[in-house]
Amino acid sequence: MRVLLTGGGGFLGGATARRLREAGHEVRSFSRGRYPALEALGVEHVQGDLADTEAVTRAARGCDAVVHTAAKAGVWGAFEDYWRANVLGTRSVIAACRAASITRLVHTSSPAVVHDGDVHGGDESMPYVSRFHSHYQETKTLSEREALGARGEGLAVTALRPHLIWGPGDPHMAPRILARIRGGRIALPRGGAGLIDTLYVDNGADALLHALERLEPGAPCDGRAYFITNGEPRTTARMVCDIAAALGRPARPVAIPMPVARAAGAALESAFTWARTRREPPFTRFSVEQIGGTHYFDIGAAARDLAWTPRVSIDEGLARLAARRA
Repeated sequence: MRVLLTGGGGFLGGATARRLREAGHEVRSFSRGRYPALEALGVEHVQGDLADTEAVTRAARGCDAVVHTAAKAGVWGAFEDYWRANVLGTRSVIAACRAASITRLVHTSSPAVVHDGDVHGGDESMPYVSRFHSHYQETKTLSEREALGARGEGLAVTALRPHLIWGPGDPHMAPRILARIRGGRIALPRGGAGLIDTLYVDNGADALLHALERLEPGAPCDGRAYFITNGEPRTTARMVCDIAAALGRPARPVAIPMPVARAAGAALESAFTWARTRREPPFTRFSVEQIGGTHYFDIGAAARDLAWTPRVSIDEGLARLAARRA
């Protein structure tokens, strides 16, 4: 297939571009910047703004499918920025699919769309959240609902919900972990005692490929969303410290009581808002719940409908991360 990949310059997007090319697909990447690494893979590149529907539509011409990975992630920033990237961007992709008669759209979502408290082995029957704790959560929920709602009239749509992606080159989780290490210690709400799922980046790219190749109108995955994780829940403390050690910065967790962490998150949000800084606070109320809570998911539906299971274990991923540093 000829695939339009949005966000090919991103962490998951770059891994997906490599995986698509390995599988023999032609790839056209749409993103804001230029990425020589993608061009070296034989990926055609189109530069533009995802909220510009006309630009996305031009990029989609001649393509058979779209894999939509572009998004604004994080827990801090202006609502308008999240709306433009996540909601308007998804609307542009849907409009481009219609205009270019594309029949397959794989949308990258997030478990945040159902996350409202601890989750113990949650599956896809969980309802969407009714109250939002961050701009990211709100806009990703809206974008998933609009993407799946666009199914029909010859367009098949599925949504994948990868959870806490990490691996070599990670620009999100790893930098946040390293920034919080002080004197060989890292402060974690509840000491990071909650069980969490994570996802090694190559497994996420593999899941997107499987979804693309199995998606068609009427397929079991058409109109459905799927949790995508490594399926190996570990405590936050263990995962954080293992990643830090693989990056050459061993640390041990120090527990912060949840009431103290929540109060600190609220105070930091107020202070950073008052200061009108674009920097992300060390803690927000939402990040405190994420770090201190339990959230792991059942990936059985993805195995059944997408014929996908994680190929790279967490331990192997950590070894790869350490090897890349060396």
